[in-house]
Amino acid sequence: MTDLHILRRPDHLRVLTESGDLTAAPAGTGYSCKDVQIDFAPAAAGLDVSVRAGETPVRFLELRWQGSFREGARFLGDAFERNYGNLEWRGFVPDRLMPWYFLVSDGRQTAGMGVKTRPNCFAFWMADPQGVTLWLDLRCGGKGVILGGKTLFLATLVQDGAQQEPFSFMQAFCRKMCDDPMFPPAPVYGSNNWYYAYGNSSHEEILRDAALLAELTEGIENRPYMVIDDCWQPLALSQGAAGRPYENGNVRFPDMADLARQMKEMGVKPGIWIRPEETNEMFLDNRLRCERDRRYLDLTEPEALRLIGEDVARVTGWGYEFLKFDFATIDAIGTFAFQPLDVIRIRNDWAWHDRSQTNAQAIMNVYKTILDHANGAVILGCNVVGHLAAGLMHMHRSGDDTSGCNWDRTMIMGINTLAFRLAQHKAFFHIDADCVGITEQIDWEMNKQFLELVALSGTPLFCSMKPSAVTEEMKPALREAFRLAARQETKMRPLDWMDNSIPASYEVDGKVYTYSWMQKHGMNGFSA
Repeated sequence: MTDLHILRRPDHLRVLTESGDLTAAPAGTGYSCKDVQIDFAPAAAGLDVSVRAGETPVRFLELRWQGSFREGARFLGDAFERNYGNLEWRGFVPDRLMPWYFLVSDGRQTAGMGVKTRPNCFAFWMADPQGVTLWLDLRCGGKGVILGGKTLFLATLVQDGAQQEPFSFMQAFCRKMCDDPMFPPAPVYGSNNWYYAYGNSSHEEILRDAALLAELTEGIENRPYMVIDDCWQPLALSQGAAGRPYENGNVRFPDMADLARQMKEMGVKPGIWIRPEETNEMFLDNRLRCERDRRYLDLTEPEALRLIGEDVARVTGWGYEFLKFDFATIDAIGTFAFQPLDVIRIRNDWAWHDRSQTNAQAIMNVYKTILDHANGAVILGCNVVGHLAAGLMHMHRSGDDTSGCNWDRTMIMGINTLAFRLAQHKAFFHIDADCVGITEQIDWEMNKQFLELVALSGTPLFCSMKPSAVTEEMKPALREAFRLAARQETKMRPLDWMDNSIPASYEVDGKVYTYSWMQKHGMNGFSA
């Protein structure tokens, strides 16, 4: 598909600093300018890139390789963190930023270029008819990183190509990018109360949810998880998605440990939600707060990480065996990455307290802290950077929120995510395409299709079931979906994904399934 070879020193390199953009000159096996030296070293897995710098605040490195692609080339990139319903195959779009890796294919031959998981910088690719550009984002907050004479390993570049259709190639390429994925000890499935309660719940209502889940999974040896989403924490009654403190529940959740105990007695595994990086503590020392916004912790401060670790140990210590942590990217860099360009455009007037750490390093500090203090709980990261999270958590909420109110949103976020990130499943972590929101507001015939698709995909299945909306007619389909999800043995691939951003045709263990995603009137316009 291409004559490009990126596992060598690039043809051109620029260093973007706080004071201006510099063209680097070849030096040895790398490039240099002022007090900045960029080195490239062949490695067993690909090509290692590292940088050494003095006091120059380095913001980006721009690496360029000249070359061409075959006629008919179409390109697919990843999302920066969650997918926001916009993954798709496209032709040449020279200004399109493709985070972490990209594939190029004509449907029969496929090639891939990327960086291995857990790099110490952000990475964005651009492809055009004359070559590829790789942007390595070294920023500390919105400013340049100051290494003070140290050498920082940045990333390992990888490349591969084969006479192969793109989905199976993508699965193999994702495994090539990740040496040490982390998976749950058993298939994960169950219920989450968010998409019908939307924060309005209680101890008693969670037990009611647990009873319904236990009924629908009766006889299944691998028991389901009942996840309590945003609603239980002390400040949940006064503000949405409230973060710290997490020392107890609110008046509707008087005893979190006892609630976990009662859930276990009902035959479901208890799960809980937290927002670890936001703090509402009035008297917290300023040195632990982020310069960008004092509501958030500085992720390079060891004491701030200790507080996160204590919170995680406390809530899992109450008996919760599943931990969903949320808002981890927006609370770190100040924006959701609806588009990759949103990351490039973060505010440039702040930095982490430790100016020698990049944003990637600061973000991974949190993931490592949570893993180290989770008491063995299964960890699901929501609004986390998947490429930095691989190997540090069991599951990745791989798309933005589905809905219990708006079918279009479920279709755009859930189905697009499942199809275009399915190849990461069991390569980076287990992917979670988000919940089937079962309420009176969503047509059951539409939801039933999504329920079946997720169950057949071999990925985790969560349903958000309003008990009064679950009819006897629905229960056989729910029981069958949970039965499949408890085992997750089927293998699926999208068939029409190169031509349809919401694929309707899938192959599951050799059998083709075709779905009708559109409602009779089409879509509801711009409501998703």
